[in-house]
Amino acid sequence: MDFEYSADQRKWHDAAVAFAREHLVDPDSLGRDRRAEFWREGYERCAKFGAAGLPVPKEYGGQGEEIATAVAAMEGLGYACPDTGLLFSLNASLWTITMPILVFGDEAQKQRYLPPLCDGRSFGANGASEPEAGSDIFSMKTRAERKGDKWIVNGRKIWITGGPVADVFLFFATTDPTKGVLGITAFLVEAGTPGFQVVRDIQKLGMRTAPMGELVFENVELPAEALLGREGRGSRIFNQALEWERGAILASVVGTMQRQVERCIERARKRKQFGQSIGKFQSVSNRIVDMLTRVETSRYMVHRYAWLKKQGKDATIAASMAKLHVSECFAQNSLDAVRIFGAQGYTEEEGLERDVRDSTGGVLFSGTNDIQRNIIAQHLRI
Repeated sequence: MDFEYSADQRKWHDAAVAFAREHLVDPDSLGRDRRAEFWREGYERCAKFGAAGLPVPKEYGGQGEEIATAVAAMEGLGYACPDTGLLFSLNASLWTITMPILVFGDEAQKQRYLPPLCDGRSFGANGASEPEAGSDIFSMKTRAERKGDKWIVNGRKIWITGGPVADVFLFFATTDPTKGVLGITAFLVEAGTPGFQVVRDIQKLGMRTAPMGELVFENVELPAEALLGREGRGSRIFNQALEWERGAILASVVGTMQRQVERCIERARKRKQFGQSIGKFQSVSNRIVDMLTRVETSRYMVHRYAWLKKQGKDATIAASMAKLHVSECFAQNSLDAVRIFGAQGYTEEEGLERDVRDSTGGVLFSGTNDIQRNIIAQHLRI
């Protein structure tokens, strides 16, 4: 592996940092977090910058870049933008909606959905989890029944990132319960479709600016062209979308952790206690060293995943390891940053307590970290 950015990756990374510093430092960021409000204008700005469609070919409105370049750009955004919820939403739409349509959609679906997803006119959400189908996702109860050339859908979906504000949804339903996993099918549905609605916004501990909702399908009638891929092949689409999400969605968090380390170094140099800077105390300096080590190993994990995708190699385990490692590191680094800043770090104005709250969700979404350990262990045939 080449551990250095290519010229193109460096260009996008540095451009993302400059863009975020100028356009994503929102003076009302703290207020939005308190109000649990999604910054739609910020999302549209990111899309116009090119972040929403980086790996999408130019003929569909994207930038035509490699996944590794998208990862580099997302890291740059995370370094300069304090709104983790916004960037998580941006990544969720890209990796779990846009990419599945690009890979599994027919030409008409690509032409219809990809350009608005890339330029910010549309925002996407993925509907898989259900009240009784979380980690055991393929026990889902949402049912799609064929009626002539239509599909009639009934069921519920929960924990849907972006659900309350999304324009287009990729969701999964069983079309033949007797076939188990082979009876799962993927569909596309647009907001405003009769019988389809968001029944509640879900308030949560962190990433409050990434809205979460519960969806209900009540005799929702969908045309044949709403089917994404082949009937009964939804598990393949789901698994691929989850791999993209696990492997790449935390790239922006690597940038956030880099920012945390730099802030902590500055704090350790300037803060004086007992006649010397606190960085002279080994407990503080060691903590910062551990933080930096987690940043570097996290960066490696994410870029290794992107490298494997570029090589056309199986990246399933690499994605699970990246998700597991980066999310755990983000949670620990956020807590360590608060400790280094002391009482000041415990306040809202520093933004570090928000990082602690935001990082907690990382050990849960995309399959809990316990599930990731199970996946990796199965690969090892333990």
